Amino acid sequence: MVALSVLDLVPVRAGGTLGEAYDAAVKLAQTAERAGYKRFWVAEHHAMEGIAGGATSVVLAHIGNATSTIRIGSGGIMLPNHNPFMIAEQFGTLEALFPGRVDCGLGRAPGADGRIQAAFRKNLQQAAEMFPQDVMELRALITGDVELPLKATPGLGANIEFWMLGSSLFGASLAAKLGMPYAFAAHFAPTHLDAALALYRREFQPSRWLDQPHVMVAMNVFAAEREEDAVLAASSQQQSFVRLRTGEPGKLPPPVKDYLGTLPLQARAMLDHVGQAAAVGTPDQVRETIENFATRTGADEIIVAGATYDPEMRLRSLELTMDAMAAQIA
Repeated sequence: MVALSVLDLVPVRAGGTLGEAYDAAVKLAQTAERAGYKRFWVAEHHAMEGIAGGATSVVLAHIGNATSTIRIGSGGIMLPNHNPFMIAEQFGTLEALFPGRVDCGLGRAPGADGRIQAAFRKNLQQAAEMFPQDVMELRALITGDVELPLKATPGLGANIEFWMLGSSLFGASLAAKLGMPYAFAAHFAPTHLDAALALYRREFQPSRWLDQPHVMVAMNVFAAEREEDAVLAASSQQQSFVRLRTGEPGKLPPPVKDYLGTLPLQARAMLDHVGQAAAVGTPDQVRETIENFATRTGADEIIVAGATYDPEMRLRSLELTMDAMAAQIA
């Protein structure tokens, strides 16, 4: 069975609070741990009222305190928003608190619109151009392989697993060059999936951390006992995606019955495109879709995303998905 992990954006529901979102994230991570998922990752987004994971390392500490075995990490930290030294300190702290459990997935996008540049007092375009150097500096701050003027404490010597994230050929090429595992964000940007994975595997250069290519691919997964319930649960995230792409983001809305049928052709086509990396339905339907997707991509791991308005629906979705995947082997 392909390894399964969980990606959470820490969604804030319409009518809900930040506190409820963080509580739901803890319950989700605990459920994932009990069910046998390998990792629980939180994504960095900023200035979005419907996503509560902006202070990613703080949220990960909250998750780490509530779990004991599942790996926790960033999916990802948008490094142009930060400087490598502070990320080394933050993730060095996490690894000291939760030894042997910490992943640091790194991305190049700012995770918000252009207003974040003024808020961060940074030239994000220039910072993005420095991304490869910043990745190498961050890794050196942790490993000590390169002599740097200042040592990160905490950070130096931490047992952190670094990942490269991406949705284009750039991240695939950089991951290959640096000998890093690569995670592709197909759950919202599947366009370059096949080309990026082919490039990564073709150009991969072994490193002291990784001797052969290792790929994780993100999917949206909604499983329920009845197909119609899974389709209904998925409609909240579909609404959020359409609203984001049309410039009207907000909190996670309640589900809408037959939502896809209400959409104009352009919006429906957009969701159909993203749906290339989605599994929605009964446990058996979801298992078949995940297995086919893993075969197509050759993924070593699948990380499942998918926010639901009712947090209990996502807990149940994780359980049903893992049970269905495991039952196929038994």
